[in-house]
Amino acid sequence: MKETALVYCESNFGSMDGKTANGLVRSSRKFEIVGVIDSTKAGMDAGVCLVGEKNGIPIFDSLGDALVNLTRVPDQFIYGIAPTEGFLKTEERSMLIHAMEQGINIINPLHEFFNDDAEFAICAKKNNVSILDVRKPAAKKDLHLFSGRILDIDTPIVAVLGTDSAIGKRTTSVLLEDALLEAGLNVAFIATGQTGIIQGAKYGVAIDAIPSQFMTGEIEHQILRAYDNDNPDIIVVEGQGALSHPAYISSVGIIRGARPGAIIVQHAPKRPRSGDFSYIEPTDVKSEINLIETFSKSKVIAITLNHENMTNEELTTTISEYEEDLKLPTTDALKFGCDKLVTSIFETFPELKSKQTKRIYK
Repeated sequence: MKETALVYCESNFGSMDGKTANGLVRSSRKFEIVGVIDSTKAGMDAGVCLVGEKNGIPIFDSLGDALVNLTRVPDQFIYGIAPTEGFLKTEERSMLIHAMEQGINIINPLHEFFNDDAEFAICAKKNNVSILDVRKPAAKKDLHLFSGRILDIDTPIVAVLGTDSAIGKRTTSVLLEDALLEAGLNVAFIATGQTGIIQGAKYGVAIDAIPSQFMTGEIEHQILRAYDNDNPDIIVVEGQGALSHPAYISSVGIIRGARPGAIIVQHAPKRPRSGDFSYIEPTDVKSEINLIETFSKSKVIAITLNHENMTNEELTTTISEYEEDLKLPTTDALKFGCDKLVTSIFETFPELKSKQTKRIYK
């Protein structure tokens, strides 16, 4: 049975900074999500709030409200906000201490490590609970430098990159993994951020917390682990940030460490400014594709869209325009599924067709 988890996302559920909570509500292989904390949406169903369909996950006003209304105390308390600064707010400390006093384990995705906080460490020990700092890297002696062994792997590797942060790369990656599994392929998914790891990815590393010297080696290492352990038919690598974005270097490490044979680009056509940096205009998708293909020496094989700020009519029109102008299959994986992506992957890697057993994509 899955452990139960309550997710904290005050004032951010359904928004960009609530992406960890959003992702867990959409999909979690590891936890049964029993509730979300966000006083601004208390009383709503999380599924209705996020995608317009009920999923039975309630949104609570506070930790106290959740503990009163849940049938039992959850196993885990997950901090589900991903703020740009990556640190805990002062007013949230007492809530975390209260959770530990109730016997609830803590999962922390922030850059601030709770195990290094004396008050938290004492409280956890006193109440016999654990604290997991998801972004805390291994000791440097246990990190990996790039070995070059990735160059000898013949398994197709597909990376899902994007034109901005918090734009849907992980969501598309997870949906693509499910679609490829449905097609009968043995798929390995490589998470590169805290949310994918919390969701239960078998392989992954929070790449933005790794010293830059080890970044490519750690990505390569996770792919090699999957390759050696599971002998996958295909490997899907989650992207981070954007190659063009001046604030992020994660995409560089992912491209260099994963050496993808094909790339899918996620884009939000109606996003007026960069999500975390309002003074930066987002890159247009054609420019990002040119940059990615020049830097990686790999081909972009499809475009996936984030439909934020778009009507259904605008979305379908944009898909048609992109396919006409850029000559690339384009879809919104959340709204329309991954059929076009899987078809493009099979066309790019025809050797996969012989391994397809459950569904035919044309």
